Amino acid sequence: SDSGSDSEDSSLSDSELQEAFAKGALKPGLNVVLEERPKQRNDTDGLKQCLAEFRQQLAWVERLDVTLGPVADPVSQNASTSDAVDPENDFQREMSFYRQAQAAVLEALPRLRKLQVPTRRPDDYFAEMAKSDQQMQKIRQKLKSKQEAMERSEKAKQLRAMRKYGKKVQVEVLQRRQKEKKNMLNAVKKYQKGLTDKLDFLDEEQTSSQGNKKGSASQRTKKGPNAKRRYKNQKFGFGGKKKGSKWNTKESFNDVSSFQAKVAHNKGPGKGGRGGKGGKKALNKRPGKRARQKMKNRAR
Repeated sequence: SDSGSDSEDSSLSDSELQEAFAKGALKPGLNVVLEERPKQRNDTDGLKQCLAEFRQQLAWVERLDVTLGPVADPVSQNASTSDAVDPENDFQREMSFYRQAQAAVLEALPRLRKLQVPTRRPDDYFAEMAKSDQQMQKIRQKLKSKQEAMERSEKAKQLRAMRKYGKKVQVEVLQRRQKEKKNMLNAVKKYQKGLTDKLDFLDEEQTSSQGNKKGSASQRTKKGPNAKRRYKNQKFGFGGKKKGSKWNTKESFNDVSSFQAKVAHNKGPGKGGRGGKGGKKALNKRPGKRARQKMKNRAR
């Protein structure tokens, strides 16, 4: 019931406001009075006057106006009309603008050449710069400093690369020298052990010296050891380890191909038999001078 009375009071108040608004009793405030829009009219005389002002009897070279449709599409060989262009398609719309501008250029360039109007900028063309000379000088200095910095960095890179290459070459030279030294020491060891009778590095030095002094017999050296060295090698061996050289190994122990029964049982020549060198003759052999002297000293 209360809600119904409120709605009736509100409706009555709205109707009273509308009546007061119709009588003009309400002042402008929250309620804004909208005026009617002026009716549009077609001012033909004014439009013609404006058009007459635009039209001036000037030569075409002063106006440079060209009105043409779009140029024909080279793919479809058809001129795209404005009706065929979809305004919602951005690519198609821009292509129509491009082809229309292209058709205007193809039409205007021959006419300009016919009127002997140059269409290319000359080589000595001078145009006033938008920036001052001081500003351009600052830009030149900045570009120059940037270029110098780039050149310095490039030189630094080249120097680093050269240093790396120099270190690499130095390491290679040291490695080659160490390898040559190792080969020389190995060759000397082999020569001392008697595994070889010549030294290659000495031969190279001799050949180089012979190349420098050809025909000199005194510079010529014999290859290999001399006669004295060969005799000592034959008598005492070629050096190296002698202790344990006659020890048996697993292979020599299992190898019985050189076994001789007569020699093993002292039946061979020179092993104490009757016909051998170590028989009675060996027992009856006279002692030496040093042994006789020892015997005399013991007897005293």
